[in-house]
Amino acid sequence: MTTLEAPAAKPKRTLYRGDPGMWSWALHRITGVTIFFFLFVHVLDTALVRVSPDTYNRAIETYKNPVVALMEMGLVVCVLFHAFNGIRIILIDFWSQGPRYQRLMLWIVLAIWIVVAGAGVGRQFFYLLTK
Repeated sequence: MTTLEAPAAKPKRTLYRGDPGMWSWALHRITGVTIFFFLFVHVLDTALVRVSPDTYNRAIETYKNPVVALMEMGLVVCVLFHAFNGIRIILIDFWSQGPRYQRLMLWIVLAIWIVVAGAGVGRQFFYLLTK
């Protein structure tokens, strides 16, 4: 390298800095995996009834505690976000104006999600406290 040559430019490294669309993408995948895990466990514990009804009854009894109730509340929150965000993704993919309005639709989805999830979780808390 001579003194007149500029040093070779390093390729710029990019760091995704938390755009709301990125968080929506990540949360959609996390909620999807959570729902899949729930369905897997649900199928397994329901299958216990064919193997041994007593084992099934014991498994169901272990679910009747506040920790599992909190997990159910989390499941409701996950299912609602996954469903509402899924509708947004469908609109982005199949509506010609979807990409243009994707950020606005995200904020609408979040507002609806908070209202509906708040009502659902509130109802579950009411049920949990009145047992």
